[in-house]
Amino acid sequence: MNKKGKGRLKYLLQQTEIFAHFAEGSQTKEKKPRGRGRPASKRRAVEEDDEEYLQEEEDALASSVGTHLLVQPSCINGQMRDYQLAGLNWLIRLYENGINGILADEMGLGKTLQTISLMGYLHEFRGITGPHMVVAPKSTLGNWMNEIARFCPILRAVKFLGNPEERNHIREKLLQPGKFDVCVTSFEMAIKEKNSLKRFSWRYIIIDEAHRIKNENSLLSKTMRLFSTNYRLLITGTPLQNNLHELWSLLNFLLPEIFSSADTFDEWFQITGENDQQEVVQQLHKVLRPFLLRRLKSDVEKGLPPKKEIILKVGMSQMQKHYYRGLLQKDLEVINAGGERKRLLNIAMQLRKCCNHPYLFQGAEPGPPYTTGDHLIETAGKMVLLDKLLPKLKDRDSRVLIFSQMTRLLDILEDYLIYRGYQFCRIDGSTGGQDRDASIDAFNKPGSEKFVFLLSTRAGGLGINLATADVVILYDSDWNPQADLQAQDRAHRIGQKKEVQVFRFCTEYTIEEKVIERAYKKLALDALVIQQGRLSGQKTVNKDDLLQMVRYGAEMVFSSKDSTITDEDVDRIIAKGEETKAALDAKMKKFTEDAIKFKMDDTAELYDFDGDKEENEADFKKIVAENLVVELPRRERIRNYNESEYFKQALRQAAPAKPKELRIPKMPTLHDFQFFNSQRLNELYEKEVRHLVQTNQKKDTIDGEDEDQVEPFTAEELEEKQRLLEAGFATWTKRDFNTFIRACEKYGRNDIKGISSEMEGKTEEEVQRYAEVFKERYTELSDYERIIKNIERGEARITRKDEIMTAIGKKLDRYKNPWLELKVQYGTNKGKFYNEECDRFMLCMAHKLGYGKWDELRSAFRKSPLFRFDWFVKARSAQELARRCDTLVRLVEKENQEYDERERQARKEKRLAKKTTPTKQAASRVSDGETAPANPSKKNKTPTKQKMTPTKRAGETAPAASSKKRRQSLMDDFLGSGKKGKA
Repeated sequence: MNKKGKGRLKYLLQQTEIFAHFAEGSQTKEKKPRGRGRPASKRRAVEEDDEEYLQEEEDALASSVGTHLLVQPSCINGQMRDYQLAGLNWLIRLYENGINGILADEMGLGKTLQTISLMGYLHEFRGITGPHMVVAPKSTLGNWMNEIARFCPILRAVKFLGNPEERNHIREKLLQPGKFDVCVTSFEMAIKEKNSLKRFSWRYIIIDEAHRIKNENSLLSKTMRLFSTNYRLLITGTPLQNNLHELWSLLNFLLPEIFSSADTFDEWFQITGENDQQEVVQQLHKVLRPFLLRRLKSDVEKGLPPKKEIILKVGMSQMQKHYYRGLLQKDLEVINAGGERKRLLNIAMQLRKCCNHPYLFQGAEPGPPYTTGDHLIETAGKMVLLDKLLPKLKDRDSRVLIFSQMTRLLDILEDYLIYRGYQFCRIDGSTGGQDRDASIDAFNKPGSEKFVFLLSTRAGGLGINLATADVVILYDSDWNPQADLQAQDRAHRIGQKKEVQVFRFCTEYTIEEKVIERAYKKLALDALVIQQGRLSGQKTVNKDDLLQMVRYGAEMVFSSKDSTITDEDVDRIIAKGEETKAALDAKMKKFTEDAIKFKMDDTAELYDFDGDKEENEADFKKIVAENLVVELPRRERIRNYNESEYFKQALRQAAPAKPKELRIPKMPTLHDFQFFNSQRLNELYEKEVRHLVQTNQKKDTIDGEDEDQVEPFTAEELEEKQRLLEAGFATWTKRDFNTFIRACEKYGRNDIKGISSEMEGKTEEEVQRYAEVFKERYTELSDYERIIKNIERGEARITRKDEIMTAIGKKLDRYKNPWLELKVQYGTNKGKFYNEECDRFMLCMAHKLGYGKWDELRSAFRKSPLFRFDWFVKARSAQELARRCDTLVRLVEKENQEYDERERQARKEKRLAKKTTPTKQAASRVSDGETAPANPSKKNKTPTKQKMTPTKRAGETAPAASSKKRRQSLMDDFLGSGKKGKA
């Protein structure tokens, strides 16, 4: 073990004796073999050894005293709070002892500021300017850059992000030794650009949201271990939420010399029957104490206003009940038999969609055309509640954050906010970095009129400061309660001036009640820290839990088809919500007390809190059996046993063959981009299903009793259905549609040939037909405004390119040989490095190759003999040539405009001259006594002017002509024309 490693181990052993268990192996393995020694002439003197030992003792003494700041570094702007300064001192102590650490303060306590202040301390007091690397989620990079510029502007920060061309520019111009202090990049970019980042020896590698590397086999975790660094710092608000192995993965990343074996780590915390839980908790705390700092807002931020959570329960509309019942009946066999977990998880997801809004299902929303109206609110219980709640919040000058897991639900909420006239911002997983930062700034700026901020729970819950809002609405709850906590902490953080209210929406007597209850159980178990040597928490919900959730509330759903949405006042609903939250807290308190009483080997029982699993299962089967009267004829029924058939066979009597039931055809999935007539197809399909169901029921009636008149489904309707299916584009996939849109952006909507060249497996005729339908019915697409805007933007680029090519061509047409004669009117825009010959060649080649072919233009410069020794031009990148060409194009367009103006003026003067000249000539002849000719149409022919050829003076030479011939010869050779210059 090297000197630095020994010092680190010494510090850890001073902190706690538990590391001796892990360090023994490290010390014994790294002892160097003694060997036979060195010759006496090369042995060190005793005095030298004593001097080295003395130096080591002095270093140890200095490190034991350490640095303790009483005031923040002067390079840090703003005022750090006391606990933040304490956090900085803790980070400095880790640095001085050569220890990596985990900054795990609760979300909203300023972990970013504490980290920036550490880099500022190193810059100001130690003269260490970096380089440091911050690796964070893409959504937080803008916040990191803003915070560095705001709190420590002396640090030169570079955001390493963008497309390949932008990254290449950053790599060549900014990410160079001595030109930056901090590199801020994303997880994905660290993986893509690992070879570029491996060139540096980093002082600090800082990983934000460090739970991303809890799997030591992940690509990100492996990549981060490749970088050379002196120190590593992990930042996370949720450090201990899974199991011991993931904790070992973090410790192994921080201290690979000590925590080298996962098996050893697991053995150390293996619980036997004689050990009690408290001992294991104490051992874990001893392990983590030296390098993990965890503080809660309730402990350190006394001035932060409180946070109050209220669970608001709502009923379901008639449409929601219809879909909820249908989902349970559709997958009845899976629910009764307890099918595989994946299918149960899908059922749970569909039920949760139904609780949010029935319009999330294809075909539920009336249209096309799709309209925004009261039906958007009345068809979902949560929307009714939201419509009551928002006016009250606006009247009291509150500002609202609305979180949902489903981005399609955010689309519905966006339509609702537009319908009600509320101003809003939105961020989800598809929002770009610049748009994200612009939305946050627009919401947070003083005097902002934005009332609502729509966010997706996962994408909007990280690294965003929205403390200007004081109300958080969780439209639906996440399976992982930590995600909901992160969402709440977007508002409940430093800088918040008001009490934060959290309204958690829950649809009563549905799966959502169980999801919320399970989330609270998980949080309660997280507080226990350990179960059987494992840190609390199950990563995923198990199959039994899913079954209980799906079956919950079936009786209430089937008992009535009417809407259960109440007309209660919103204040009364909030009061009920407070009671519901208090009851749930009491239940969780009892649950926690009972869980602590369990033995460590009874952990599996902790999640089976209800204890009525078998009773619930029986009740569910009974409820569904009693209510499946009309709905289930859509399923194929098979009789396993028939007494009549049995006795007929026993008596060898041939039983009459039972007529085969007609199978109900499956309705194909109709996507909007396939341009089916969905409304009419749905009508025909429903009518056909009713016809087949009634026909089958008639066959099953005893003695052929005819209960209902069978609704006819005619051959004409069947033919119409087939024709409508053929009229759509059933073979076009989402990938084909996206390719078509990109091709339209590239070539324009009218260039069918160009679009067809991009489409794989589609003929030009198919593309032509699709393009015609697209032009007529594009408004049926769900996001047609965005699609058309992108296409029009691409067509504008094509138009601009054509304009540029026309302008260059017009300029070149004014010269007999533009390769030699073309001149550019620079004005004040003449560059210092590009000469006229270079600009002339660039314009001519751009006209020949086409505007935008920058790589080909760069290659042409390098191959041309004219620039054989022009190293400046040959060293230019394609992007630099593009910028120069754009400058020349602007000059050419300005020159063409002036030229056209002069031409128009000359033509105008010529027309005026023609009108005035005959009048003047006639007046002159009259004044001289001449008479007008008899036939005015016959005019005297003007004598032909002789062509004057200038004579060459004696002794005069023509060097310009000789140089011109030489350049012409070089140009002809380069262009491959094979022509020789004429004398």
